[in-house]
Amino acid sequence: MYKNTIYQIAEHVGVSPSTVSRALSGRGYCGVKTKTRILAAAKEMNYAPDNAAKNLKMRQTNKIIFAVPDICNPFYFDMINGINQVLEDHGYLLILFYTKHSLKEELKAIQILKEKVADGLIMVSFNFGEENIRAINAAGSPVVLTNKYVSPEGQDQFDYVYVDTYSGIKLATEHLIKQGIEKIGYIGGNLGEQTGYQRFCGYRDALLEANLPLVQEYVAESNYTESGGYLAGKSILELDARPEGIVAANDLMAIGVMKACEEAGFRIPDDIAIVGMDNLDISSRVYPKLTSIALMQEEIGRKAAQLLMDRLQGKPREKNEIKLLPKIVVRNSSVRMS
Repeated sequence: MYKNTIYQIAEHVGVSPSTVSRALSGRGYCGVKTKTRILAAAKEMNYAPDNAAKNLKMRQTNKIIFAVPDICNPFYFDMINGINQVLEDHGYLLILFYTKHSLKEELKAIQILKEKVADGLIMVSFNFGEENIRAINAAGSPVVLTNKYVSPEGQDQFDYVYVDTYSGIKLATEHLIKQGIEKIGYIGGNLGEQTGYQRFCGYRDALLEANLPLVQEYVAESNYTESGGYLAGKSILELDARPEGIVAANDLMAIGVMKACEEAGFRIPDDIAIVGMDNLDISSRVYPKLTSIALMQEEIGRKAAQLLMDRLQGKPREKNEIKLLPKIVVRNSSVRMS
């Protein structure tokens, strides 16, 4: 019994394997008579192409890497859901790579892409800078970022899908200002990182435009976790002249602040009004329900994956960016009755 390989077909027909390959693929020269004999033999022997070998030859893996800094944050679960909706339609698998908020690990993810373990990469980072951007530009495969980044010299080789988090934090701060709250604190990420600084600027600019002072003691840097928000909130609440409202750069930190308020005996929103960002499912399950800025993370995942598929399939695109706008979802934690 013959095996369904080009080598067995070649032996059966009496030609070389390379001739069989040219006949079956339609690439390269093969005489009409010879090709007819080869195709007839392939049909007779129930030949099926070895897709694994074909993919190896073409360096195609049908896999995509999704690099994230935190595998415990529910924000990324929604992104994964959005990405998978697109990848499944295209027969692709998702590889999750945990970068641990580390440049070293981000560079490792990019190197794995360069080694053709996957066909493309979607990367989340709080700090895109010269080193990881240089590596991304040299990757040789499609990459989509979830932050906006434009190199000074231009000619970037990646795309990006992002929500304007600067506008999101500004929207959150303005929401408190409109209610007559003037003493507003802010808990965000590392101000030395791209994402942390952008979000802080939204808070700062909202205060400046309302002619309100920026009080340094009201600003705390944290790590986007609930425990980090709790510790930062606790330190702000211990101030003699504490703020009357707090904007947190994500929902997990906002929930940590709510825990600190509960322990200190402060009522939300009567004593402290709180706004978060991400609009996680949990924000509508805590008490009081948390006002939050919706960042449409599932939509980010869908758009990023579709953009990546377009690049892999060679579809032309006029722009290399997709910008989504945030919106505020007002709940009990920020609305005072009087």
